[in-house]
Amino acid sequence: MQKIKAWLERTNYRHFDIEVASADASFRRYFRLSEAGESYILMDASLEKASLSPFVDITKRLLDVEVRAPKILAQNLEEGFLVLDDFGSTNYLDVLNDQNFKILYTKAMEEILKMQKGDTTGLPLYDKAFLHFEMDLMKTWFLEQYVKLPLNREDEETIEKALDAISKVVLSQPHGVFVHRDYHSRNIMLTPEDEIGVIDYQDAMNGAITYDLVSLLKDLYIEYPPEEVEALALTFRDMLGLDADDTTFLKWFDFMGLQRHIKVLGIFARLYLRDGKEGYLKDLPLTLKYTLETARKYKETQALARLLERVVLP
Repeated sequence: MQKIKAWLERTNYRHFDIEVASADASFRRYFRLSEAGESYILMDASLEKASLSPFVDITKRLLDVEVRAPKILAQNLEEGFLVLDDFGSTNYLDVLNDQNFKILYTKAMEEILKMQKGDTTGLPLYDKAFLHFEMDLMKTWFLEQYVKLPLNREDEETIEKALDAISKVVLSQPHGVFVHRDYHSRNIMLTPEDEIGVIDYQDAMNGAITYDLVSLLKDLYIEYPPEEVEALALTFRDMLGLDADDTTFLKWFDFMGLQRHIKVLGIFARLYLRDGKEGYLKDLPLTLKYTLETARKYKETQALARLLERVVLP
């Protein structure tokens, strides 16, 4: 905090009050600067300084396609600090309910359409190697280290075959678009002007058209009926103007969700085991439920579903 205050002394925000705003799954912290009715957000990435340059870069790409990302008002990349627009404290998770979710999700899907027009030059590719790198986190951190599920050679082959099938379907859909990678209810803000503000996008990549859609509609922190989710997914396809039949598009959507949720099982377990962040353990049951529901639907992944049915969460 001393370094933050020392830097603020050299900026226009030296007289602003500072209070904790939030933290996230990384080692970034957020503070709210306020004075006389004005407020801004200070991002402290002093423990993750390497994440700041991508954040600055991706912010510009989003602003260029009229996505409401926070403008950067002051920066100290050497020490790891940024001052940003303040979108307030209300995110989608705070307000979503059975009456408004279709309206709010449709509004959020319109933002995905904007994001997918973003410049992808130089962004890392969501290729087969990276898809598998992410999915392998499940076996290492979730199955072996967290639930300690004994795996024999047949189990290993079941996992390998399923992951190959998942990446094959994922890579069969249109690619080459900007992917936020964490577009869910906690990272979509509702500003005081009732507009969407998009945050936490510094890990953006060049990937598939359904990635951000499945992050949104199969949110790991809130759940809606599968038939409603599928209807919204098909609405997005129509908004995109994509020529794909229902079965094909929903399989793309489902397998993209499988890839993401398999990865997240590993990430949530790792956040607990390696980083001591036990708050994400409460989100494992829904993540596992999504994985099982989808894996059971398709021949290519039913053996994986049977394997995961052996999991008993601690």
